[in-house]
Amino acid sequence: MTGTRPGCGIDCTGAADRAAPGREAGLVPGGDRRLTQAGPSGRPKTGPSPVDRARPGSKHHVITDAHGTPLAITLTGGNRHDITQLLPLLDAIPHVKGRTGRPRHRPRQLFADRGYDFDKYRRLLWKRGIKPVIARRGTPHGSGLGVVRWVVERTNAWIHGFRRLRIRWEIRDDIHEAFLKLACCVITYRRVRAFC
Repeated sequence: MTGTRPGCGIDCTGAADRAAPGREAGLVPGGDRRLTQAGPSGRPKTGPSPVDRARPGSKHHVITDAHGTPLAITLTGGNRHDITQLLPLLDAIPHVKGRTGRPRHRPRQLFADRGYDFDKYRRLLWKRGIKPVIARRGTPHGSGLGVVRWVVERTNAWIHGFRRLRIRWEIRDDIHEAFLKLACCVITYRRVRAFC
């Protein structure tokens, strides 16, 4: 229906008819009516999940101290390998004030599971003055790293305890990352209060 309704003077021109010439109004033919077009496929920082039938998903990467306090966190697509975020996470660790002198910026040791077992990254960690303690692939379990690795898994559980972060609902990745960093601030605040 186009034009004005008789007797009322209201313009009833449809959105499809008001579109600029040569430009669609975001509507596509759909049987007896016009339907809205699908938006761009995929969100930023998503990828086919290897564990969820290739559905698009995101992955949280976190580095913690020995007590489970998150030091840095990043967001990537579900298909990114964990090792790709090792060096960016190390670079994102802020300076930690402690004893008199220069504040520490890098950890002395890095504990990681078999997903991080690449000799290239071991050499890069040694160059930075960090001792890598990473389980080797293909060796039987029982390396003893589970005694210290559970701390990171607990931190992941704390992060996913915030209902908004369990499933990514936000289309924009910067909003989801802001919620991630806010959750890390809350966790750090709770850890500091627990030690005081």
